[in-house]
Amino acid sequence: MTIALTQTQVQNLLNDMAADIRDKFADKQPLLVGIHTGGVWVAKALQAILGDDFFDAPLGTLNIAYYRDDFTRIGMHPQVTPSDLPFAVDGRHLILVDDVLHSGRTTRAALNEIFDYGRPASVTLVVLVDRNGRELPIQADIIGKTVEVTKGQHIKLINSSGLQLEYRNKGKAE
Repeated sequence: MTIALTQTQVQNLLNDMAADIRDKFADKQPLLVGIHTGGVWVAKALQAILGDDFFDAPLGTLNIAYYRDDFTRIGMHPQVTPSDLPFAVDGRHLILVDDVLHSGRTTRAALNEIFDYGRPASVTLVVLVDRNGRELPIQADIIGKTVEVTKGQHIKLINSSGLQLEYRNKGKAE
C-alpha cells in the first residue's frame, strides 16, 4: 500500500472543495448528503469547514446497498445500515458527496435512491477523488483531485486520526 494523499493534502483539497461549494451555493441553502461510508466522512469534513448554518438541515446519509446493480453478484453486506435523509428533497438543491468516483455505478445507485425520496431541484456531485475507469456517463461537478490509477489498483479512503488516501493493489496481501 502506498500513501496517495496525506492528511494535510486531503485537508487542503477539502478546503478548496468547500470554497467551491460556498461559491456555487451561497444563496441556495443546500442539503448535504454523503454516500456511506467514505462519502459520509468527506461530507462531515466539508460540513465542519462550511459550518452547520450553511446547510438547511442535518447531514443526510445514503446506503446504496439495495440499489447496486451488482447485488446478485457480490451479495449483501451483513451489516447494512439504513439511509437517513432527515429532510424532504422535493424542489431542493442537494450536494451528493462521495470519496472516489470510479465506474459511476455508486453514483447511479445513489441517484436512484434519492429519486425514491422525491424530485430535487438539482443534484451536484462532489467527490474527493475522480479516477479513471468510468463505465457510465457520470461526472462530478466539484472535484478535489483527478488521478490516473493503473489496472489492478484502487484508491481507499482511510479515516484514522484524519482522512488520508491510499493506493492498494487488488488481490495481493498487504
